[in-house]
Formats: sequence, structure tokens, C-alpha cells
Amino acid sequence: MNVEIRHAPSFAVARAILQPGEAIRAESGAMMATSQGVDIEARARGGMIKSLKRSVLGGESFFVTTYTAPQQGGWVDCAARLPGDCIVVDVDGALNISRGSYLCSAAGVEIDTRWGGFKNLFGGEGGFLVHATGHGQVVLSCYGALDVLDLSAGESLVLDSGHMVAYSEGTQYQLRKVAGGVIQSLKSGEGLVFEFTGPGRVWMQSRNPNEFISWLTDVLPFTRE
Repeated sequence: MNVEIRHAPSFAVARAILQPGEAIRAESGAMMATSQGVDIEARARGGMIKSLKRSVLGGESFFVTTYTAPQQGGWVDCAARLPGDCIVVDVDGALNISRGSYLCSAAGVEIDTRWGGFKNLFGGEGGFLVHATGHGQVVLSCYGALDVLDLSAGESLVLDSGHMVAYSEGTQYQLRKVAGGVIQSLKSGEGLVFEFTGPGRVWMQSRNPNEFISWLTDVLPFTRE
């Protein structure tokens, strides 16, 4: 497939241009529009248990929708829930993606769930990650602007987990506490960050979706009743 990113960087839409009979998979609900004749099929990928694991643990939809172009070819527009940018990543092996950042991918890329750390158990970000394997293009979405950092061997990056979009397979990382008590950090998710060590590539977003939710909870009157 050939992907064109339109309306970037604030309200990006990924248009996947498909050859006759070519298919893509997308997060359920990500489709904005398609050309005439594109076949749409929503089903639980990899069986009931695997799909339930991806949904509950990875934060992605239970169903993955497959779009297949007709004989004359076609296109599919995909858009994320939150405003921001999109990027196309060529996967040749594996890629680790944060919750909610997977948008769509070529049919040759498999999507599963992988454990990324204990923070998600206490309501913070991180935790289970979406794991993309195979060969083909994956479209990632972000909240806000997108930043990419290539880490050289031994170079480190400290990143709040709410700003993490994805990181390349083989990049070393750990979750560590930066401030406050250990128990308080575990309960709230505050004070824990990813520390990545190269070689590897890290994709980041300039806004934190969970912080936006927290702000809405504070200012909306019906959430305080």
C-alpha cells in the first residue's frame, strides 16, 4: 500500500491507496471514508482469546477491521480519536506501540499485545503494549506533535510514559521512579518514567492523553458530583 498523510500536523488523516485486491487492517472505528467498492470486514483477529487480550490489555478494540480494494483498486482514509499527527513506519521485524497509537497497517503485519511494565496496573500509562510484527507499513497516530529520536549505542532518554508513542525492537528500557515515595508512585502512576537506552529509535508525542482526561475531570462539573 501507499500511504499519504493529509491535513497534518494538527488533524492528520492517513489515506491508504490500495492496489486491486490489496488489503489493510485498521483499528476499529478508525475509518473516516473509503472509495467506492472497498470491502469492509470486521472480525476478531487471531481468535477470541487473542483478540480479548489485545482489547483488554492493549487498549485496542476487540475487532480489527480489514479493508480490501476492488478490481479497480481504491483508498481508505483513517483518522485517530484525538487531534494530532500521523507517521508511516516501515516494519521489518517488530515494533512496540503504546496504547491507542496504533491506527492501521499492511496485511503482512500482525498485531498482538506485549507486557511493557507494571505501571498500567495502577491506572497509569504504559503497561501492556501493542506489538507489531512482520513486514510492511504501520501508521502511528499521536496526540499533538510527533517527535522522533534516534539513540546511539549507550545513549539514554528519560521519557514520561504518557508521551511515548512507540519504540523499535531491541531498544533497552526500564521503568523507574523519579520522585516521591514508592507506594505513592505505584498507586498513582506519578513519578515513574521510561528510561530508554540505545541503539534504537523512540517516537514521542507532545501531549499526554491521560493528563488531558485529568484536566477534563477537574473542570467539568458533572465529573465532580
